[in-house]
Amino acid sequence: MAGSLREEHAGQQVTLAGWVARRRDHGGVVFIDLRDASGSAQVVFREEDHAHDLRAEYCVKVVGNVRVRPEGNENLELPTGAIEVVADTVEVLSESAPLPFPIEGNVGVSEEARLKYRYLDIRRQQVANAMRVRSKATYLANEVMHELGFVYVETPTLTRSTPEGARDFLVPVRLQPGNWYALPQSPQLFKQLLQVAGLERYYQLAKCYRDEDLRADRQPEFTQIDVEMSFVDQEDVIAVGEKLIGRLWQEIVGYEIPLPLPRMTYADAMARFGSDKPDLRFGQELVEMTDYFAGTTFRVFQADYVGAVVMPGGASQTRKELDGWQEWARSRGAKGLAYVLVQEDGTLGGPVAKNLSEEELSGLAAKVGAAPGDAIFFAAGARSASRDLLGAARLEIGRRCGLIDESQWSFLWVVDAPMFEEDGEGGWTAVHHPFTGPKPEWADNFQDHPGEALAYAYDMVCNGMEIGGGSIRIHRAEMQQRVFDVLGISKEEAESKFGFLLEAFKYGPPPHGGIAYGWDRICMLLSGGDSIRDVIAFPKTASGFDPLTGAPTPITTEQRKEAGVDAAPKQQ
Repeated sequence: MAGSLREEHAGQQVTLAGWVARRRDHGGVVFIDLRDASGSAQVVFREEDHAHDLRAEYCVKVVGNVRVRPEGNENLELPTGAIEVVADTVEVLSESAPLPFPIEGNVGVSEEARLKYRYLDIRRQQVANAMRVRSKATYLANEVMHELGFVYVETPTLTRSTPEGARDFLVPVRLQPGNWYALPQSPQLFKQLLQVAGLERYYQLAKCYRDEDLRADRQPEFTQIDVEMSFVDQEDVIAVGEKLIGRLWQEIVGYEIPLPLPRMTYADAMARFGSDKPDLRFGQELVEMTDYFAGTTFRVFQADYVGAVVMPGGASQTRKELDGWQEWARSRGAKGLAYVLVQEDGTLGGPVAKNLSEEELSGLAAKVGAAPGDAIFFAAGARSASRDLLGAARLEIGRRCGLIDESQWSFLWVVDAPMFEEDGEGGWTAVHHPFTGPKPEWADNFQDHPGEALAYAYDMVCNGMEIGGGSIRIHRAEMQQRVFDVLGISKEEAESKFGFLLEAFKYGPPPHGGIAYGWDRICMLLSGGDSIRDVIAFPKTASGFDPLTGAPTPITTEQRKEAGVDAAPKQQ
């Protein structure tokens, strides 16, 4: 391997095979950097001895002798920088066409070009390293789960359509025209069936498919490390999750995660950070101002909820920059973002300040913790939407003001999320999924107070990203029926959608629970990437298009007919 050569190999004859990374000509003497999967080594030969017109990315084989580089010619930045290979023979294994973009160097290349020529993009060291980090993480995950006594089971990828929050990808069935498989959004129902089957500890690296609207950093197909266990409570599942994540971070990035991880309730996270996945690498917590403005005459603040977040140094922003915040808020569906500027002399300025009483102005900066020179942003209205806006503003402030310590790792568990949320049509929908159990103290009466009931659920958060989530499941038929009643799912509808699971639950199902980790996101964090596309070998764009293969593509009339796409299902 080219990258393995060192001074102690001097005098040895070696055979190297790889690609021409760089070529340099010096008066009849040619130097090339030969790159293979392990790294690169400098090869030197006389042009007249090897009259090849070698260009970038030619695939070559070199036989030669290793020698220590002449004094002063060492490259201390390379592991192989102390040696070079004097070539006896250079054989071109295959030539390369002119490249669509340079492989070496950090030249800006559009993502579309990178994905179209992904096989060339992966030759770049940073991308290849990300693939290797993912590979190492996979080996470690399997090792940890094996040590903990888990059984690896593969579940089907052709199954029936079940409601799990997103649209299914559907597959026509040629042998049964008019009938369709669905690709699974997760192995949720199958992993619960495996607990009924008595395996007790299941896991797999599972492919999942979700037909979602365009969203940044999402892929229509993605990978989870999926875990389910019998006879457990929340503490057992959390302990397994911490062992897995702790081992990955320790062995791949050398970071010892302080265990056990801190925990924060969902209610606390939303109140303090406006997010159920708070980034704790910086402060700027939200401050609720509802009571403070309880008697205000300012109509905008006569709302169910008023909250604030402080932008350090924000008072020095230009009018254009402050108007930009309004555009930013409107792009998120809000009417705008009210603000007050704390001047250097402590006086308060801006449009909102003119509408506040002297009493409100006098205590405002102290209440929110603002100093002279800061800006205070406000949101007022419905509690949930206002907190969402302020939480997003907090993150934007963190980015714009450089408050986030990118070298820091911040892990926590967010627990006690609501079981249900309003569906906007007078009913309720499950926050997680219909099989999530209530916290033990809500087991008997969640149906009487659906807006207050708490789920026996837990999410792991890292640096403001949810990397894993799970729950203790419902295993008792009568409790499951009460959940269906709250959700407005009739017995007939439940039978139609989940009949095979409900049937299995007639045969002594054990108490069980689990968790699923977003494997692409974990590997992205471990490799230092900015997007999950960085750690997926052949990803798609945000719109679900694959520039490499051109997928998705139309099908022919003959394919459509043969697959039975337009066939009506036979009456049962």
